[in-house]
Amino acid sequence: MRIPAADLRGQHEPLRAELMAAFGRVLDASAFIQGAEVEAFEREFAALCGVQHAIAVSNGTDALALALRALDIGPGDLVALPDFTFAATAEAVCHVGAQPLLVDIDPNTFTLDPECLHAVLQGQKGPVRAIIAVHLYGQPAAMAEITALADEVGAAVIEDAAQAHGARFAGRRTGGLGRAGCFSFYPSKNLGALGDAGAVTTDDAALAARVALLRDHGQAAKYVHSVVGFNCRMDGVQAALLRVKLSHLESWNARRQALAARYRRALADVPGITLPEAAAGREHVYHLFVVRCRERDALHRHLNEQGIAAGVHYPAPIHLQPALAFLGYRAGDFPVAEIAAREVLALPLYPELADEAVAAVCEAVRAWARQQA
Repeated sequence: MRIPAADLRGQHEPLRAELMAAFGRVLDASAFIQGAEVEAFEREFAALCGVQHAIAVSNGTDALALALRALDIGPGDLVALPDFTFAATAEAVCHVGAQPLLVDIDPNTFTLDPECLHAVLQGQKGPVRAIIAVHLYGQPAAMAEITALADEVGAAVIEDAAQAHGARFAGRRTGGLGRAGCFSFYPSKNLGALGDAGAVTTDDAALAARVALLRDHGQAAKYVHSVVGFNCRMDGVQAALLRVKLSHLESWNARRQALAARYRRALADVPGITLPEAAAGREHVYHLFVVRCRERDALHRHLNEQGIAAGVHYPAPIHLQPALAFLGYRAGDFPVAEIAAREVLALPLYPELADEAVAAVCEAVRAWARQQA
């Protein structure tokens, strides 16, 4: 049995008629950049996140950069973020001229470790203007502790919620837990476009207005450019397609959670495999189901040989990426992130995945474990 890492065709085929109708609306209106579909999606996505404002943008990386710029964060400023995340989190900080301040992660949740954050913040002489809390793999970060630490130093909390659409912390949705939430709608996300797209969410009206201004060439009115802006607008067709898929997000997340429970039951007693932890008070939406294994590479090869598309997210922490070498960190500076990078392995998990496929993945993992005994 060949089991892919994702099945976008399987997700879209049942929605074909709705998606084609949405495309037809955009074609008929000929509103291809922003327009009524974008405005409607912004209202609907803001409602999902429980916030007053959602600003649709071109992709998740731009969402982060625009949120930072809207907060006037730039050269000379420090922005704290976890060392174990996708490169875009750090890239966005660099794009605005600020400096990433890396922090190690919690070994159980893979999210920012509040104790490590406290130590890093105490050791800084320069201004730490923002803290980016990454809700990695679909699990919210420790937002209560992070927000308290941010308040102590006067930093804004920005959520990188690119992998956590619809997740909750203490009953509140991601995207409404910090000063701003930043989302990616890359096709394989829990809520994915049919191309690239993103959004910034916030309850701060002034911040929302600033992001909206910056995404559209700084135009306060047509051809009136009040600030130097950017071209980071969402295509109308992506908004229309996302509106179709948004109505299915809750059921898709529920299916992801059910599949994760199946994995947990089947793999609970497998030696050498550490299952992901769902921390108390945090609703995990399992963008990825990531296990840990000291012999990760061997297990990865075994699964691939069986036709199972397991994946490594991510094989190197930020401080060991060549592009970020200028930050001056060295191997050993973030031991938990380095161990995670050596051990993490994502097993296939997506709403269209059949129960039988999960059983096949689990049997392949168990067979590998038996070979190691």
